Amino acid sequence: MKIKNIVFDFGAVLIDWNPHYLYDSYFGSRSKADEFLSQVCDMDWNLQMDAGRPFSETIPERVALFPEWEEAIRIYETRWQEMIGGEIKGMYELLKALTLSVMPMYGLTNWSRETFPPVRVRYARIFNQLRGYVVSGEECVVKPNPEIYRILMEKYRLEPTETLFVDDNMKNVLGARNVGMQAFHFQSVEGFASYLEDQGILR
Repeated sequence: MKIKNIVFDFGAVLIDWNPHYLYDSYFGSRSKADEFLSQVCDMDWNLQMDAGRPFSETIPERVALFPEWEEAIRIYETRWQEMIGGEIKGMYELLKALTLSVMPMYGLTNWSRETFPPVRVRYARIFNQLRGYVVSGEECVVKPNPEIYRILMEKYRLEPTETLFVDDNMKNVLGARNVGMQAFHFQSVEGFASYLEDQGILR
């Protein structure tokens, strides 16, 4: 089926987000940061904010569970911007090339409704290449739940079989395929560009 639209995940596809950027420096130790991010503020906990829960609820809950880590837990909110490493190198140029080829592009991200707005402003040039996007924190549903893909399809009147979804998380890739979308597992800009060339989208 011909690809007529492309939908991008944001974190690790368009924007380099990694809690280690903050916590490796904070702890002065990669192993200590690993311990904290695997046992205290892990990805399952982060997903609660992506699903719409506010920091005003999740931070006190986590502090109550792990009082010895209180300061480190609280900077997950107050120093959140330090988890951003910038744009994924080469993606802005690739999106510009797709814009010139008149390929409609959209976004679908698991992201907190509280932390996404400043990122949207800071990296406006890359987000301005998109015709629209759906943020999980605003919808209170996260990938790979089929509902969030359907919200995107309905909002922008996209035909799933004609839409390519791009994500670094294989679970989300499979979630897109389960609702009839085409999907690509993103691992590098070069690999994705090669795929687009193979599809005849980029030359």
